[in-house]
Amino acid sequence: MSALVRPRHGRMIAGVCAGLADRFGISATTMRVIFLLSCLLPGPQFLLYLALWLLLPNEGSTKAAV
Repeated sequence: MSALVRPRHGRMIAGVCAGLADRFGISATTMRVIFLLSCLLPGPQFLLYLALWLLLPNEGSTKAAV
């Protein structure tokens, strides 16, 4: 498993879904579909996405945890 970071390449909006897909070893498209389907359910999915956008470091950043 790789570190949880937002990649510089392969982003659509902020790279959160691409980073999660890299971390868990699935395709970015699959992760995006899962996120979109989860938005149909009640819950704070959009707020969680925004929080991850702010908290996850960019790939190659010095504050990325291994």
